[in-house]
Amino acid sequence: MSTRHLLWLALLPAIAASAAETPELQRATGAPQAVGAAHTLRQIPEACARLEGMFTADAAQPYTFAVVRTSEQCQPRARFVDFDKAQPSEAKGWKLNDVIRVPSAACPAQQAVVRVWRLPVAQKPELDGQGQSRIYLEEAKKQAAAGKIAQVPMFAAQMKVEGKACN
Repeated sequence: MSTRHLLWLALLPAIAASAAETPELQRATGAPQAVGAAHTLRQIPEACARLEGMFTADAAQPYTFAVVRTSEQCQPRARFVDFDKAQPSEAKGWKLNDVIRVPSAACPAQQAVVRVWRLPVAQKPELDGQGQSRIYLEEAKKQAAAGKIAQVPMFAAQMKVEGKACN
């Protein structure tokens, strides 16, 4: 093999890793956030959820992150699941959906990075003779009892703090 071929073979894992890290949504780094100021990172309407974060003054846990329900009346068409339980990966069919970076206003060298993963599901509702998608209660109960509940898309998010802590 030539030197050029060996170089390409050496670079393939790095190229594959960078392709796997390319999220479906592209966004710029967020505005710096002050310590103690809660802020919305992203809304996910289909899951009736909002990702909310806040920089803290605690060196052990400099950033807190939570998934908050947007409204009690909202009817979710997707589920938000625990990242550690789901362990999303492209090998399992998950897609890296979004990478959100938020720098700290008090410590510009430090930023919170939230990776949002999405598990897509092909959802094609059956239409009746009038072109409407209908759910009949008794049929739905029978399907649920038989364990034939339609799958819904899922989301999971992981937060890490990157960079050096300031004194």
